[in-house]
Order: sequence, then C-alpha cells, then structure tokens
Amino acid sequence: MPNFDPRVDAYIAKSADFARPVLEFVREAIHAGCPDVEEGIKWRMPSFDYQGAILCNVAAFKQHCAVNFWRAPDLKVNGKPIGSPGDKGGMGNFGRLTSVGDLPSRAAFVALVKQAVRLKAAGGRTLMARTSSRPRAPRPVVVPDDFTHALARNRRARVTFEGFPPGHRREYVAWITEAKTDATRQRRLATAIEWLAEGKPRNWKYMKK
Repeated sequence: MPNFDPRVDAYIAKSADFARPVLEFVREAIHAGCPDVEEGIKWRMPSFDYQGAILCNVAAFKQHCAVNFWRAPDLKVNGKPIGSPGDKGGMGNFGRLTSVGDLPSRAAFVALVKQAVRLKAAGGRTLMARTSSRPRAPRPVVVPDDFTHALARNRRARVTFEGFPPGHRREYVAWITEAKTDATRQRRLATAIEWLAEGKPRNWKYMKK
C-alpha cells in the first residue's frame, strides 16, 4: 500500500494551479517506480526516501517547479544523462518546470526512479554499463574561503549546508560570490549562515509551506 504523507498532500494543495499537476505527476511516478518509497517533508519540500536515503525531492516556487535526483550524475533518461541541478542554473535536473509536458513521459520517469532504486541497492554504483571507459564525475561545488570560515563557526549551518544536494549548495555560493560590493557580500554571508542554521535553502521564501 502506498505510503502517502499528509504533509505532502497539504504542500500540493497549497501550491499554485500550474504546479499541482507537476507535483502530482512526480509523486505518482515515484510511487510507481518504487512502491516502498517513504514520503516526507525536508527543507520545506516533499522528499522521497528509500532505505534511509533520499531518491529525490520536488519543490514548487511561484512560477516554476524543480525536481532533484540525488544520484543524478549516474542516471539517464532515454539513454541520456539527466545531469546535475547546477547544469541547468540550479533549477533541478529538468530545468524550470511549468507543466507536466516539461518532464519526461511517465514511462521514462518511472524507469528513472527504478534506476535510482537499483543504484541504491548496488551500494551507490549503477548496475548499468557505462558507454565510456572514463567515469563522469559530478561537478564539484567550490565554496569560497570566507563562506567556509563562516560555516566552520556555526555547526548547525555547516551540517545543513553539507546535507544539501549540490544544486542547493551552488545557489548559496552563487548568491554570495555575485555580490557587487564587499559590504553586500558580508551581509549575504551573515544571512546565509542564519538561514542555514534554520535549515533553509537559499530560495526558501519562494517555496510553498
């Protein structure tokens, strides 16, 4: 029997009209691909776990949705890697989603979920043979020194940051490094540490509670 969390129901119900079909599509396909998946809310967004590890999460913003698979660098849709969230501007594995049509077909999405499950069962290694002899490593998140030092002084913020998927970490790094002045950068550093200590992703204000 599917494990539906009423908090996810509430999240979907409060989302914008365009977002609800996207969220419902993703939720149904995840359950179809992994009947033992466990729903929950993490970082104020629906999260789908399998055997204690996150398979993926989904978020609704004011004008788009985003889907993030945590083993994205090893996953493929129709033979093509889906890529990491940072590859599409930090907006999830499939970019900015405004309708179900922006996602792969249901069959392809269910197959994607099954890949993620097999990867978890294999202990983090994909069961599919790679097409290239050279493994494709995920792009590292380069954290500037001042941000690293600030995180080191706040354990809760550091634990939250280290637990975030790469896309969420890149959003914070980009926000800080894109500051035009040192004063702005220092303000953003202080705010980032405050938000992270509260468990918030960079764009928490735009997420539906």
